[in-house]
Amino acid sequence: MTAPNYARVEALITDMRAGKRLALARLISKVENRDPDLHEVMRRIYALSGKAQIWGITGPPGAGKSTMVDQFAIELRKRGKRVAIVAVDPSSPFTGGAILGDRIRMQRHTHDEGVFIRSLGTRGKHGGLSHATKEVVLLLDSAGFDVILVETAGVGQTELDVLKLAQTVVVALVPESGDSIQVMKAGLMEIADIFAVNKSDRPEADKLVKEIITMVGLNDHDEKSWMVPVKKTEATRGVGMVELLDSIGEHQAWLGKTGNRDEKGRRFLKEEVLDILVERLERSLDGAFETRSGKELLEQLLRREIDPYSAADTLSGQ
Repeated sequence: MTAPNYARVEALITDMRAGKRLALARLISKVENRDPDLHEVMRRIYALSGKAQIWGITGPPGAGKSTMVDQFAIELRKRGKRVAIVAVDPSSPFTGGAILGDRIRMQRHTHDEGVFIRSLGTRGKHGGLSHATKEVVLLLDSAGFDVILVETAGVGQTELDVLKLAQTVVVALVPESGDSIQVMKAGLMEIADIFAVNKSDRPEADKLVKEIITMVGLNDHDEKSWMVPVKKTEATRGVGMVELLDSIGEHQAWLGKTGNRDEKGRRFLKEEVLDILVERLERSLDGAFETRSGKELLEQLLRREIDPYSAADTLSGQ
């Protein structure tokens, strides 16, 4: 493995901390590409992270998530906050890169030094958020952004991984999204801290709001638990966005008061360490199959002389 370039990493982090966007972009690329400098980058920036609020914006395709994120950025900038936006796109099957181009939709922020936007591919990762995405969020946190908005691709069950990353999860829905039972089937009831019924000027909006409120009320609650609010918005016109931001602020305050922020942090960091171990193991095992003994093991499997569990025991030394 190539040794990390310590001087280069230090220079890039210094420039990033000074607000130089090119340095930040290059560091993000190192994370995305699993560069040999990655470990050194994360070692140096980790102690600088832990200050930003991380919001997840998720929901089905067509719910207006990108427009909502755009409106969040506008309002947060009015409040003097530095904002980073991570748009997690479906990956190209050929390159693994982001292909939707959410940045194109947010051109108004191009010349605003207080807004940084990056699209990331899921790279086929089950759960919709690649390991790289989590590390990019840590990097943006260390760069001094106040709020990091993570918009997921909107692909059903794969949305659930956002819960491990974000402190506050906003689930965007639209009236025509179908039977509200589908919301429960998709697991969105379990991850939502706030529901936003977007495009609420459309027919059936009030019906969907009532159904979601009823489902929220079916969950067990006590004086210490968070009662998930349901907000009506029209993101394209900015209607209801201030009220939605107020709910996010209330949830952030509740997290701090109850200790749930630290608990979420523990769960996220556990997943982060496990991801690192799994990534290393996968890399090691991929290489093992390229050796003479590894190739022979595959041939034995093909000839049905051993079973896959026995092969796994051989590779793991058990």
